[in-house]
This record gives sequence, structure tokens and C-alpha cells, in this order.
Amino acid sequence: MAIEIKTEEIRELLKKQITDFEKKVDVSEIGVVTYVGDGVAKIYGLDNAMASELLDFPNNVVGMVLNLEEDAVGAVLFGEDRLIKEGDIVKRTGKVMSCPVGEALIGRVVDAVGRPIDGKGPIATKETRPVEVIAPGIIRRQPVNQPLQTGIKAIDSMIPIGRGQRELIIGDRQIGKSAILIDTVINQKGGDVICIYVIVGQRRPVVVRTVDILEKYGAMEHTIVVVATASEPAPMQYIAPYAGCTMGEYFRDNSKHALICYDDLSKHAHAYRQLSLLLRRPPAREAYPGDVFYLHSRLLERASKLADEYGAGSLTALPLIQTEAGDISGYIPTNVISITDGQIFLETELFYGGVRPAVNVGLSVSRVGGAAQIKAMKQIAGMLRLDLAQYRELAAFAQFASDLDKATRAQLERGIRMVELLKQDQYVPMSVDDQIMLIFAGTQGFLDDLPIEAIRSFEEGFLRYIRAEKQDLKKELMEKKVLDDDLRSKISDAITAFKKTFQA
Repeated sequence: MAIEIKTEEIRELLKKQITDFEKKVDVSEIGVVTYVGDGVAKIYGLDNAMASELLDFPNNVVGMVLNLEEDAVGAVLFGEDRLIKEGDIVKRTGKVMSCPVGEALIGRVVDAVGRPIDGKGPIATKETRPVEVIAPGIIRRQPVNQPLQTGIKAIDSMIPIGRGQRELIIGDRQIGKSAILIDTVINQKGGDVICIYVIVGQRRPVVVRTVDILEKYGAMEHTIVVVATASEPAPMQYIAPYAGCTMGEYFRDNSKHALICYDDLSKHAHAYRQLSLLLRRPPAREAYPGDVFYLHSRLLERASKLADEYGAGSLTALPLIQTEAGDISGYIPTNVISITDGQIFLETELFYGGVRPAVNVGLSVSRVGGAAQIKAMKQIAGMLRLDLAQYRELAAFAQFASDLDKATRAQLERGIRMVELLKQDQYVPMSVDDQIMLIFAGTQGFLDDLPIEAIRSFEEGFLRYIRAEKQDLKKELMEKKVLDDDLRSKISDAITAFKKTFQA
């Protein structure tokens, strides 16, 4: 039986297949490097790339899209730019920049993209989150109403910080800014606050020393350290604070409390300026790009206290800014002051005058922390700021006055003793009940008859006495959280009893 070949049908079928075949190559998913250097790359051909999208470069180098231009894409490289050359093929990943999050990170030291650098092996978490997210809206938040104790007398009494607040620490170099952050982290030991310490642009010996201190005082048990040292490329320094913030948001969104310390945002701004100039963005004031305000505002706005229906978790931010010669009117300092809920200003003159922490009470302010202060502290520290500010004015005036009246002399003597009482050594944060009793002793005049050089030894001896003999008083104070007449008389009696045995 002969097979009949229907040539007409075959011709029609071939014609249809040829018509349906589109001779088109999809070139939107790969690009070609046209320029590379100093941690940035220009790529031609990635037509559909997204902002903050991760890109695959050769030799396992990862990049992130930062500039979306008409005919090219500008990317920052999280790796060695020496491994990339012009003409290399770049692939889109379709993923935005993310970092690992979770409980497994606690106690670890990681780099700016969440990779462990402490030699303790891989991090056992598979959960990741985008490093750039929109801050919680107004409906999801609630006012700050819980204190975050730093353990530093001068701050907890006069410039209190609440959970969910953003309090700037500002001052010249080498006058104790980082010390405040470290003390605050150490003070959270045994509490319910997870700490994230972000180190940007610092030298490696400084990083090692910081981690050693946190380990020595048991603070690494509740702390994640995110590091982008001065020797690392600018893209790593740029992304580190956002990665740290993402790690903190994980705890906030799971109804826990987190504290994030940015040490420091001045160097972060410098890294961003470097990237922006290399990517040919138009420079503005002091050669910073026009969106340098947005750089920090979108980061710090992510600190918040969530409403009860969203879990009531909190993320508190303590950014740090370095000034030049005490000038807080600089471009970056004024930007960050306007974003935050107050600032703690450290003054060089006070530091070298032996007042440590060198907090300038007149220029420091907390805009919302007072709402989170316990009532007992409010009662005894209410006039403390004003008294200290008046004392500083009087002290300046008294230098030129030959004879002072009795009231002025008494005010000066009280001020000198309060300044001495508020001095505090590093790495010895103090519980809030101890702070209240000490400040009560100072403001109620119990120290007025003591020599100034005896104040520190009185403080140490009194606290030992309270811990040994008056544990019930400490307990009652923390239960009531209010200084009623009965509690005032008990504290007064305890101070009087100790003073009888105290040898100045």
C-alpha cells in the first residue's frame, strides 16, 4: 500500500512554525561592564534592573544597583573590584539586597552583609530580610512609654532615653562618645533588650578592642556586632547600618526590644559621598549628594515603638556623629539633629576638666524620654538640669567676683558636689534604684558638708552599705517607683545612718 504524502499540509505546517518563530534574543537579563574601579561599576544592557537589586559579577563578586540611568546602570561592589574588568558579563538575580536575621546572630561578629568574621563557624539561620524597607507608618506606632536605662547617672536622670526613641550622641573625637554606647550595651545584661552594635569606618584595632570589652563584661551574650572597617570598600561601609537595622527589626517585629548603636554616621556619610561622586551624581553642599539627608532619615525612621496590636516591640537607635572643634552647626550634624528625638552633646572642655561623661547639660535634650522616665527619678531629678545649668553660669561669673553672698556661695558648693556626684567611671553602669538614692542624697543637701574629694568614696561606700544592709529598701523603691513621704524618710534615715560611720 503506497503512502500518500500531502505536500500541501506539510508546507502549511512549516510556514506556520516559521511565522511563529521570533528571531529575538532576550538581552534584558545580562549586561556588560563598561567601567570598574574604586568599588563601583557601570553596566550597559540591564534594561529591567531594579533599585537595590543584587547583580552577579564574575569571580563570585556581588554588586548592588544604586544608579538607574537612561542607558546604563551604576552598581556598588561588595567584594574586590580587582577581580572585575571591562567587558565582563553581569547577570541580574531578580533579588533585592538582603541579609540574614534571627536569634542565631546573637553573640556573633558579622560583616556588612551578614557573613561571620569571628571564626566561630557558619550562622545557623536561613531567614533573610531586605536591608532597605519602608519605616513603620504612624498607625503601626505608639508613643514612647518605656525607659531604656543606660546605667549612666547623668543621662538617665537628665536626658532619659525611651524604648523606640532616636537619641543622637554628638561631640568631637576621643571624648567618650563610643564609651556611652558601650556602657549602654553592657547595662542591658540580664535584661530583655537585644543590642546591635554597628561599627562603620573604624580602624581594626578599635573593633577588636570593642569586641573584647563586650566579651569581658558579658555583653556579647545579648549583642550582635556588625563591622565595616576603614580598610573595607565604601560600599560595605554604606550598607552596614542598613543591615544592622534589619537585624534589629527582626526582634522588634517579634514583640521583643532591640537597641541599635551606629558608630558612627559621620563616616557613613563620608562613604556615601565617595560612592556618589564615583557614580557621577551631582555634588551639593560640601560635595555631599543632594539626598544625603534621605540617607540618614530613612535609616533612623525605622527605629520605633510598635502599637500593642502589632506586638508592642521596639527598636531604639543611638546614632553617633563626630563634630569638628565642637561645631554642631555643620552640615551632617544639623541634618541628624533634625531627624532625631534629641541629642546628648559631649564637650571637650568638660572632658579635659575631668568631668566624665563630659555631657553638656545646656545643649543636651531628650524630646520624648521624659515620658518614659519612672516617676521616682522624675521627682528627684526634675530640677537637676536647671540647677547644673545655673551652677555653670555662676561658676563663670564667680571667677571675676571677689565677694559672694551666702546664698550664691551655697549654690556654688552644691553645684560642685552634684558635678562630682554625676561623674562615673567607664564600664560600671549603675542600676536605676542606686542612681535615685545617690541623686536624692545630693539634691537634698546630705553631701553639702562633705569635702569635694570625699564624694566618690562616699558614693562607693554608700552603695556597698545599701546592698549589704538595705536590700528591702531597694526592693520597695523598684516596686513603688514613686518617692512618697514614707520612702523619702527611709532613704534619708539610711543616708544619715551611713554618714555616721563614714570616714571622709
